[in-house]
Amino acid sequence: MTTDTAPTPRITSRERLILFLLLGAGFMLSVDFSILNVALPKVGEGVGLGLTGLPWIASAFALPAAGFTLLFGRLGDLFGRRRMFLSGAALLTGASFLGGFASNPQMLLTARVLQGFATAMATPASLALLTSTFAEGAVRDRILGLNGALLSAGFTVGALVGGSLVSLFSWRAAFFINIPVALVILVVTPYVISESTLPERVKLDVPGAVTASGGLLAVVYSVIESSIPVAVVGVLLLGAFWAIELRSPAPLAPVRILKRPTVKWGNYAGLVVFSMETAMIFLMTLYLQNVLGFSPLVTGLIFGVPGLAAVGAGVVAGRSIGRYGSRKVLAVGMIVQGLATLPLVFVGDARIALAVLIPALFIGFFGHVTSIVAYTVTGTSGLPNEEQGLATGLTSMTQQVAITVGIPILSSIAATQSAELTGIHLALSVNVAVTLVSVAFIWFGLRPRPEAQVAPVAVADGTGGELAASLD
Repeated sequence: MTTDTAPTPRITSRERLILFLLLGAGFMLSVDFSILNVALPKVGEGVGLGLTGLPWIASAFALPAAGFTLLFGRLGDLFGRRRMFLSGAALLTGASFLGGFASNPQMLLTARVLQGFATAMATPASLALLTSTFAEGAVRDRILGLNGALLSAGFTVGALVGGSLVSLFSWRAAFFINIPVALVILVVTPYVISESTLPERVKLDVPGAVTASGGLLAVVYSVIESSIPVAVVGVLLLGAFWAIELRSPAPLAPVRILKRPTVKWGNYAGLVVFSMETAMIFLMTLYLQNVLGFSPLVTGLIFGVPGLAAVGAGVVAGRSIGRYGSRKVLAVGMIVQGLATLPLVFVGDARIALAVLIPALFIGFFGHVTSIVAYTVTGTSGLPNEEQGLATGLTSMTQQVAITVGIPILSSIAATQSAELTGIHLALSVNVAVTLVSVAFIWFGLRPRPEAQVAPVAVADGTGGELAASLD
């Protein structure tokens, strides 16, 4: 255990306003995402999109959000994070107008693609502005904890109010609701947030950008559509990307950074945390409605109440990281998430199962939010400010990819069984196994390295030697 006796720096009024803008932007994006998920049937009906086309409302957003987040995160480093953040907010505003006024499937899906690009631009830029505004240490840990809490709250609030909002107004409200917030961000941000320091003119690594984005798009698409040929193309493109980065004089993602234990294992943890929890929520949604026969409204309440309670985990996680280190908090958070899912493997078809399900959700969501904060701190630690856009681009990309691929993978596992409940049990068993086995890999991957502890690296937070040991 490490302790930090130095006083915690005070946050200035300007920094508080920066926090309000950046955290508010993340909250808005998460609320909008979950509201639209609740509204999918009404959206499809409103533009004449059939049942088989509904998944593409989500996929049209997910593909650019997952495929281009890394690229836009790095572009923010090279050409200005504030500029990228504002560009994302402007594009989101236009895309939301287009979606809200959509009269056919083509307009709707175009709006969703543009929203995906806007998210890929704004999310890593926003997070990089946070991590570069506040120095690595206790304050940043707590702020990232608050960020994780608000993201969780956004998803939960969106799920809780989405049905009511759509019922009171129309499905178009799911698009229009974030426009006022985006306009406030566009007006206020230039007066509050300074542009990031730009490096000397660096030529963009075009081959790296093309192969990285193309490879990610192909891999994510192959999971959504279960296409092995596209998966092969994606793997080949990512292999080409790695080879290009090894030789490029100005790489998009320097291999020395990708090899850092904190970056490598932090993002692996994020992939597991998000993919397994997203899939669990989807499977339990099927269980509550198809097996236990609850309505969508009741289902939303069952998930929403534990979700709101778990928001406090973000605050607790930020403080715990300063005291115990991100490695320990990440491992504990993932263990809690995995073990809380284990009782769900044994639930039956009687409604008494709620006595097991609801406490498990309370505990599991707490572990999940804790893990989100810890993996974000881990993946962005030990890097200079000029590379924070790349680091936050990686963590944001990991989140988008994981959210997209988790449901198709575990749904395919569940579909191997003839009985729906049996299939859900099998998929959840895989969920638990993957989470807990991954904890062991991550724990040893992030272990302190004695030979690295003598390096003169100043780390002003409670993670102490763990972060110093992660630097090559």
